[in-house]
Amino acid sequence: MISLSLIASIIGFVIAIVVHESAHAIAADRLGDPTAKYAGRVTLNPLRHIDPIGTVLVPMLLILSNTGFVFGWAKPVPVNPYNFRNPLKDKLLVALAGPVANFFTALIFSVFLKYVPTGSNIPMLLTSIITINLVLMMFNLIPIPPLDGSAILPFIFRGNASFLYWVENQSFTIIIIFLLLDSITGGAILNLIVRQPVMYLLAWLIR
Repeated sequence: MISLSLIASIIGFVIAIVVHESAHAIAADRLGDPTAKYAGRVTLNPLRHIDPIGTVLVPMLLILSNTGFVFGWAKPVPVNPYNFRNPLKDKLLVALAGPVANFFTALIFSVFLKYVPTGSNIPMLLTSIITINLVLMMFNLIPIPPLDGSAILPFIFRGNASFLYWVENQSFTIIIIFLLLDSITGGAILNLIVRQPVMYLLAWLIR
């Protein structure tokens, strides 16, 4: 039987990824690239952002295996930086739009949380939505590809095109190595750069 907390996690996850991806699409369109708009991604309709594996299969397998948490991803928003007026800066702004949208979503739901009755399941649902949005925000700000935070790398290594090309083409390997290192250190890396900031922000938002 699926617990209420897991249902709340699923709802929070769907809201977080839809807000995140639609923010990328809206930002790209506003900055001159209509690629995502033509692909139907400038919308809060979850069906437009669902990835069969990342949004359906992986979360369902986690639910059926009773892991107690839900993880996954949505379809990446198509972006053509050649349509931007300032490709380097605008690409960074589009990347940051997702995490920023997640923060403001968490902020809005934290306001709702202050006015709902405590004797219901609504506070648990709202807290789950807030937490998942914060987790998605902090995780995506890690400056390694393919996460949004990696958009800062061209500013740091703008004189080393060959390195940036290598990083972009080895993104999957890099993130796997990162997760393996985190596993070897007992989760210390993600605890420092994701969990602790999330707990601090959560305590601030729901105080």
